[in-house]
Amino acid sequence: MFESNIKKENLTENLHKKTGFSLNYSKKLISDLIEVILDNTKNGNLNLKNLGSFKIVHKKERMGRNPKTKEVFLISSRKSISFTPSKKIIDKLNNLHE
Repeated sequence: MFESNIKKENLTENLHKKTGFSLNYSKKLISDLIEVILDNTKNGNLNLKNLGSFKIVHKKERMGRNPKTKEVFLISSRKSISFTPSKKIIDKLNNLHE
């Protein structure tokens, strides 16, 4: 199960299989984790030791284009979340296939 896009249901299923927790409990854990990350990121940067940091990025208003129809439209300004992994996570990823 190595996909580039993963759904919350897949995370729940994986947690259920790895830990033996019930599906409902696993779903609640994943939902609560996401909620805690969002709540703490709203108040500023969130640094999780040995995992990485989340921060809010403000994106400006800009013009976009539909590549199929070439129609030009306005993309409104918005907030986004950026994640930067810790050095420990990057080192683990680099040593994964050795």
